[in-house]
Amino acid sequence: MGFSLAEFHHRNRSMIIRKWVEKLHREVGEQYASRPIQELYGTVSEAFRANHHILVNSDFRYINVFIDKITKMRLEAGFLLSDVQKAFELYRIIVVPLLAREASIDEFQENVEKINQCLAYTIHKFSDHFQDMHEKGIREHNLRLEEEVKARTAELRESELKYKTLVEEINEGYFVIQEEAIVFANKTFCDMHGYTLDEVIGRNFNEFVDPESRQKVADIYAKSILGESAPTSFEYLRLSKEGKSHPTEITAKVARYEKKISNIGLCRDISKRIEMNQRMREAEKMAYIGQITTSLSHEIRNPLSAVKMNLQIINRNAQFKGNDQRRIDISVREVIRLERILTELLDFAKPLQVEFAHCRIHRILDSCLELLEMKFMEKNLSKITSYGSDIPDITGDSEKLGQALINLLLNAIEASPEGASIFLTTRHHPDSGKPQVEILIEDEGPGISREFQEEIFKPFFTTKSKGTGLGLSNARRILEVHGGRVEVENRWPRYPCGACFHIFIPAKGIYGQDPHCG
Repeated sequence: MGFSLAEFHHRNRSMIIRKWVEKLHREVGEQYASRPIQELYGTVSEAFRANHHILVNSDFRYINVFIDKITKMRLEAGFLLSDVQKAFELYRIIVVPLLAREASIDEFQENVEKINQCLAYTIHKFSDHFQDMHEKGIREHNLRLEEEVKARTAELRESELKYKTLVEEINEGYFVIQEEAIVFANKTFCDMHGYTLDEVIGRNFNEFVDPESRQKVADIYAKSILGESAPTSFEYLRLSKEGKSHPTEITAKVARYEKKISNIGLCRDISKRIEMNQRMREAEKMAYIGQITTSLSHEIRNPLSAVKMNLQIINRNAQFKGNDQRRIDISVREVIRLERILTELLDFAKPLQVEFAHCRIHRILDSCLELLEMKFMEKNLSKITSYGSDIPDITGDSEKLGQALINLLLNAIEASPEGASIFLTTRHHPDSGKPQVEILIEDEGPGISREFQEEIFKPFFTTKSKGTGLGLSNARRILEVHGGRVEVENRWPRYPCGACFHIFIPAKGIYGQDPHCG
């Protein structure tokens, strides 16, 4: 009689649930460690039952109900998405070694594939549900969670079983270490690090680890070989052949390979997971800042308006002359500047609302230059335009795009010395995969140091003595809503000085079409 997964579940249910709860409580994170054991037994039992119905009956109803329940529970308790994902993964970690002992090779491979498909569905559906619920009401423009769950296989039995075919086909890096040297690696491991198999075999594993993580990895492996307590799953930075570092997670165990004690492990890239967690943290922080900003702005604006009105009334008094008149004028100007800062803060705090229509970039640019004419005249700056003749219409919100371009132009004006020039260029990139319109704004200022070239787009970051640091942040936010982006570089060594902002916007219009906006 063949292997029966239903019978396997029935026979091992209590042991699987017990081990699952123990690992949850000890290995996943502080939040799980603080939960009552009875609660964990309840949720794990439901998860086990839901997996059983998928694997045995192809019935997804139970898992869908469970995902909805566990998402609400874990969000309310402030759990990290990655910790709940690991909690789902524990089923595979516990069950696969049991299958390896009880099933034939063919039966093992068949059931591991079922488990992979079950967990891929569960984690993907849970991740989407978790993000949707978490981001609701925070930011409309936030990217929805889309993390592709890679198919995973668990630890293999001792290397004598020679499941080479399975090892070569998995989408994770599989490797074996003996006395710190790599004695076996699959194609995925080689591809992840940018080497061929011949370049990998025989080399010290530490050579594939970023120097920042080498001591951590070495300590964990040393403890595991000596039989001391060491984590079976941990994160580190791997080092590619190009010298780049990438966030990676390893699941490892000590086993015998070709009659020698070895470290056997699976490594997987977790860049998307790290990026997603960072985005969620930033979204939470920005939502909080937005709430505070809105509240403070409203509290400040009313008394500020009263101060401005009274100063203007006093300013009409003909008795004020000389320094007294100058002080009143300065006070009025500073109040106006404060009002402008409050407006910027409120614009930043509000969700971005856009109305898309056909627009012509050159009309938007000309309108922006016209509005800033006095700013150019104050510093005697020249405007040098070079508009492409083949620029198509775009689909966008001309008012919002104008706001973004004005912020970028103001930055160029403020950076420019007296009598300098600002260059505006437009280009069409029809063969770039996705057709784009590029706008270049170049100045002759001091340029931007490399360490600040990404920082300048973060909210509230500024190197100026005056300003909120929101102009460039709002510009990038507007362009991202339009599916575009902004990049910055210095003009040198092509030119002796200055910065260059590259604005890319998807081109979706028709040449010569009569626009409805812009």
